[in-house]
Amino acid sequence: MKIAIINGPNLNLLGQRQPEVYGNEGFEGYFNFLQKAYSNVELEYFQSNIEGELVDAVQNFAKSCARIVLNAAAYTHTSIALADAVAAVKVSVIEVHISNVHAREAFRHHSYISPYAAGVIAGFGLDGYRLAIEGLLKKN
Repeated sequence: MKIAIINGPNLNLLGQRQPEVYGNEGFEGYFNFLQKAYSNVELEYFQSNIEGELVDAVQNFAKSCARIVLNAAAYTHTSIALADAVAAVKVSVIEVHISNVHAREAFRHHSYISPYAAGVIAGFGLDGYRLAIEGLLKKN
């Protein structure tokens, strides 16, 4: 099985940006851990700070991957275009947030993506990606 992980804006700064919220580990190191832990799964990774590139990634990975893990970051709360892309694809998408968005600022409580996601994981740090993969592996 092939699973894509797509990260949105500012997630390229993990390990540097607000470590009290997002932790001290960069995503590349964690992605290496995931690749080793799920050696039977082909994992793809893409990150962009640009909304249109994320829309393209959802559409393109939906053609080549069985499932998608999406952390749209701030675009979760603003991007109808990204929500439309998730709604349009035929693969299961799990929405992931490193922090508990519901314990943060009110604007982070709304997701345009959640209505179209197969599930939402928030507040477990980087481990949310592993939990998403576990869920997608069990999904029919």
